[in-house]
Parts: sequence; structure tokens; C-alpha cells
Amino acid sequence: MIPRYSTPEMDKIWSQESRFLTLLKVEQAVAKVQGDKGLIPKKAAVAISQVNQVNVKDINRLEKTLRHDVIAFVQSVAKSIGPEGRFLHFGLTSSDVLDTALSLQIKKGGELILSDLQLLKKEMIRLVEENKDSLCPGRTHGMWAEPTTFSLKMAGYLAELNRNILRVQTALKSNEICKLSGAVGTYSYLDPEIEIEVAHKLGLKPETVATQVVPRDRQAELFLSFSLLLTGFERLSVELRHLQRSEVGEVTESFLKGQKGSSAMPHKQNPISAENITGLARMVRSYSIAAMENIVLWHERDISHSSVERVFLPDAFILAHYATQRLTQLLKNLFVEKEKMKKNVDKSLGLLMSSHLLLALVDKGFSREDAYKVVQFLSFQAKAENKNLKDVFLQSPKWAKVLSNKELGSIFSGQRHLKNQNKILKRVLRV
Repeated sequence: MIPRYSTPEMDKIWSQESRFLTLLKVEQAVAKVQGDKGLIPKKAAVAISQVNQVNVKDINRLEKTLRHDVIAFVQSVAKSIGPEGRFLHFGLTSSDVLDTALSLQIKKGGELILSDLQLLKKEMIRLVEENKDSLCPGRTHGMWAEPTTFSLKMAGYLAELNRNILRVQTALKSNEICKLSGAVGTYSYLDPEIEIEVAHKLGLKPETVATQVVPRDRQAELFLSFSLLLTGFERLSVELRHLQRSEVGEVTESFLKGQKGSSAMPHKQNPISAENITGLARMVRSYSIAAMENIVLWHERDISHSSVERVFLPDAFILAHYATQRLTQLLKNLFVEKEKMKKNVDKSLGLLMSSHLLLALVDKGFSREDAYKVVQFLSFQAKAENKNLKDVFLQSPKWAKVLSNKELGSIFSGQRHLKNQNKILKRVLRV
């Protein structure tokens, strides 16, 4: 249990009471179809449909003796129905109800996550649209490369989010499964038509071929989609952590009144939200390994998967939901330090434009190798003398006459790096 990271809405879906109420919903849907088809008395189907609560304490008490949660659930609910309760769970095996109910919980939890992902997407779009003029250093290997904008940085993460939302949607759809095929999947008591009608009532799809359980590759696909989603969150969070470093200072997480960053150093204002998301991503990725392990069961089934699912299913949904909300709030309250970005571009001494200076010399007739040597030599000189590359170039009699002031002004303005920005942004903003 991880109460610190629990969101009340998601926590409720995976609570004990919700689990048993979802089992009851499946049992009631089955009883209704069975009653309509004359497999059980209609009177019994009506009595079963009228149950609107479960006694969790009674179920837990029975389970201590029975050592079987579904039998304990069935006995407890049947007892509350009376004589007609004997038709509850008629012709079913435990996994019929467990796996179908689990599908409903996954569907409900998924809807909650997808809803909040749209709020996250909204914040990303806002940052893309508000920061088109936020010229900042692009970095490769952690070193200055060429100029970019904070808008383009965010656009890349937005495009990734769009892909991950699609992956999660697809995986969730794959888990909307109803399974009522019996002990080893042969429909030996209930015909497939019962499963089809119950699935329709519950908003699910019948399993193609089941053993005693819904094949666990479906869950594995979902966990892999969650892993990619949270890894995308982490990729953005790591970028924001780097940009918050004291010597960079291009963005800042919000800091609440009364908040403290360190017990020893009062000046500290740490990127704790971004760091927190990195930790959550590690946890969710680890669950995908367990989900893969759960695919392989003995023959038609064993229960090695069951104990794992009772831990990682609630945890993964709670963590994914919490991480989505945490990242949304981080972006909503993020300070984009545009002036600091500009200062960092200036601090680069024009080295961010070296590639365009190289191409300008090639365009003037120099070989690429010779042009590269010249620009590299002048760049190293600029760093050594703490001078702007443009000034060093102009102060060199040999090279100053090769390019005009107008040409150099165009190279070092940074505007060339913005000319295709809108074309790139249209690709992601229209999705």
C-alpha cells in the first residue's frame, strides 16, 4: 500500500469493497441472462439483481476458514439473498467472474488515466504555444550544440505523449474482455452465446480462446504501454531537472509558501517533482517484467499470476494516475525563465552558430575539411580568450574579408534556427 501516492478516485476503484461489488456486477449480469434463457428461475435472477451491497467483513471472515476469496464472496452474498441464493454463480468457475470483473476494473481505471492524460496534454500544448520565441541553447552530450526554442523542446515531448496515449488506449481496449468459458475454457456448461450476451451487457468483448483464465499477454501489453508512458514522463522530467541546475537555471519548479528544500541549507530549491516522477517510472517499469512473467502458466492455468496481480495491478494504476497528475501540476506551475535562456545563448560566445559559419565558408568555395579546421580553430580561440566567435572571426584579417557583416549578422542572429519552427509545430499541434 502506498498512501502517499494514492489518488482517492483510483484508490476507490481498487479497494476491497469495489472489487467485491464488481464481482457482484458480473454475477448479476450472468444471472439476468441465465434467467432470460430459463437456465435459472427468473425469480432467482430478480433476487440476485436486487443485491446492492456486499459485506466485506463477512467475506474476509469466511475466507479465513475457506482459504478461497470467491467461495467466501459467493457464500456471503448467497446468504443475504436467501433460498434463491443457491443460483448465484450457477455454472461458473472462479476465474470466469474474477477475470471478467478485473476487466471492468481495468477499464474504469483506464478511463480515469486517459481523462487526466488529456489535462496533461493541454498543459504541454500551452507551453508549446507560449514559448515560440524562447530561444535557448540546444545541447547534445550535455554540451552546447545549436540554438532551439523551449517550444520545440516541449513539442517533442508532446508528440511522444500522443504516441503513448494511443498505446495505452490500444492496450486498454485489448483488456476489455469477458470470459465465461468454464473450468478449462470448453464452455462445458454455459454456451458461448451466454458469454456474448453478458459481454454486451457489461460493455466488454468475449475472449477469443481462453483456458481457465484470460491470457495474460493482454495485461503484459497494458503494462508495457504504462512503462512507455511513464518513461516518457521521466524523459521530460530529466530534461526539466537538468534545466533547473543552478548553472543553467532555464526553468524553475514552483515553490510553495513555507516549503523547504533542505534541512541543512536554507537556500535550496530542489526539483523534487521531476525527481519524484523519475522514481515512479522506475517502479512502473519493474512491474512490466512481472507482467511478462505472468503470461506463462502451467497447462490451462495455475495461480502463480494471482498473487502478483493483487499487488501490481492496483499499484501500477495508482502510480500511473498519480504521476500523470504530478507532471500536470509541475508543468502548470513551471516558470520558464526566458531571460536566462537568452543569457545562456549569449554566454555561448556564438559557438552555437559554428555549424552555420562552417556552411557559409563551404558556400564560398572552401572544402568542407578546410572550413571545418578554420571554424574549429577559431572556436577554440574564442573559448580560450572568452570572446564571441563572430568577433574572433572579424578580427582575423584572413577571414574577415570572406564574409560580409550582413552575412555574419544573419548567421549569428539565431533566426535561421526559427524559420521552420511553425512547420514542425503544425505536425504535433494538429494531432
